[in-house]
Amino acid sequence: MVYGTTDGRPSAGQAEEGDRVARSRDRSVRAEHHHAAYGREAYDDPYADPHAGDQLAGHRAGKGGGPYDGYDAPPRRRRRKRWPRVLGALVVVLLLIIVGGYFYLDSRLKRESVLVDYPGRVGDTPGTNWLIVGSDSREGLSKADQRRLRTGFASGRRTDSMMLLHYGSGGTSLISLPRDSYVPIQGHGSNKLNAAFAYGGPKLLAQTVEKATGIHIDHYAEIGFNGFVGVVDAVGGVDICVKDDINDPKAGLNLKAGCQTLNGGQALGYVRTRKFARADLERVEHQRQFFAALMKKATSPGTLFNPFRGVPLALNSTSNFLVDDGDHLYDLVRMMWAMKGVSGGGGVTTTVPIGGTGSSVAAGSYITWDRTKAARLFDALKQDQKIPEDVITK
Repeated sequence: MVYGTTDGRPSAGQAEEGDRVARSRDRSVRAEHHHAAYGREAYDDPYADPHAGDQLAGHRAGKGGGPYDGYDAPPRRRRRKRWPRVLGALVVVLLLIIVGGYFYLDSRLKRESVLVDYPGRVGDTPGTNWLIVGSDSREGLSKADQRRLRTGFASGRRTDSMMLLHYGSGGTSLISLPRDSYVPIQGHGSNKLNAAFAYGGPKLLAQTVEKATGIHIDHYAEIGFNGFVGVVDAVGGVDICVKDDINDPKAGLNLKAGCQTLNGGQALGYVRTRKFARADLERVEHQRQFFAALMKKATSPGTLFNPFRGVPLALNSTSNFLVDDGDHLYDLVRMMWAMKGVSGGGGVTTTVPIGGTGSSVAAGSYITWDRTKAARLFDALKQDQKIPEDVITK
């Protein structure tokens, strides 16, 4: 290879080599400017090591090392917490179920215009008063059920069970109104109390009770045979202590003395039977005893928090109770809690004081109230005061 000429000018090979070196330097300069576009400063010396500064600086404090040394690390995306929204959605769903369930059950109650105004009606009195009625309606019972329960096959409805429930600042009281009580009935003279129900249904019965007692009735509840049996079976039976053996084929009842759990059929016979020396007067004792025990069982945690009992109870109760037009489910629940208090010994259970007996062509044999004691009992309720001990009877 020839490296030069004799006249001092570069040879062709030398010129070619020079051009190659120039092109290499030009590429280096362009590469350095290319790095500057990504955030690096251009170096004064295009042939200097572009990484020399980084090597001298070493790892910069606070950057944590790694491939992003010398640069700001990209921000991390903060993950949103989803559990509050999920919990909120569950709460909303639960509230919708509770509210919807309440209105559904409330709509299942049977209603009738019972507590209506009439000339001379007793004004509102302190506390809350319920008229609770057990009717002999066979509605919903098949012929086979009627034979099994020994209810007979009569149509329509009558009542043998009437109780006045009062609660307020003076305590809770459950008073039996014997069906054979001889009282004035609007438009029908004087007759047995249950005759008012036969003549004019619950409306005339409520009016008759208000006039006979002087107490304003605020709420009305009625349940027939089928509903009674269904409610008792829904709570798994009711515990009752029977004082003496009871054998009443007409009521389909055969019980031994002692504490036991009565199913729906046995319970119906227990509150209907009159096979006692005092007949109806002892029957009303059993009715108060059983209704209070039933309400205690229905409001117990073992029933309310057990869906296999609570749901059937709610469905049976709402479809079989007949209430006044102005009554709602919350009123019925309040009544049940008041009855529970009576069964727990926190209230008074009694029968209207009896004064004597009599008979008439229209009414047959009947009983009369002790006017003085009955007046004191009802006066205490009208004033929402405690019932005097000396007027409390069985």
